[in-house]
Amino acid sequence: MKFSKATNYALHTILFLAAATPNKLIGVQQLAERQEVSPTYLSKILTKLVKAGMIESTSGANGGYRLKRNWEDISFLDIIHAIEGTASLFECELHHGPDCLIQKVMVSAEEQMEDYLRNQKMSELAKKITVVL
Repeated sequence: MKFSKATNYALHTILFLAAATPNKLIGVQQLAERQEVSPTYLSKILTKLVKAGMIESTSGANGGYRLKRNWEDISFLDIIHAIEGTASLFECELHHGPDCLIQKVMVSAEEQMEDYLRNQKMSELAKKITVVL
């Protein structure tokens, strides 16, 4: 199982925003430099996070991104779903129907992983690091 690089950048961006004063606007250039990624590429990821309601953007010379209200509730799973979507990781192609034993095991494992990631809040992780702006 592998998540995309975009998910990795999204997770790190949300962690940085959470740890670095959640109400402060931070520009895409600074966010991109911290992760050594193209600002253009990161902007596409940030757009998905804005659409998912996790962050907000402000245009202009002093613009940037910051976490939205209730950011303390953002989980790893929320971020992953915003970038990767919610489709199942495994889909049996052998037309066994809903009684496929392999599918049942894989779905159960996926549900357990999602439960774990749903309970991992970015705000809790942010308490464990110090960010210098």
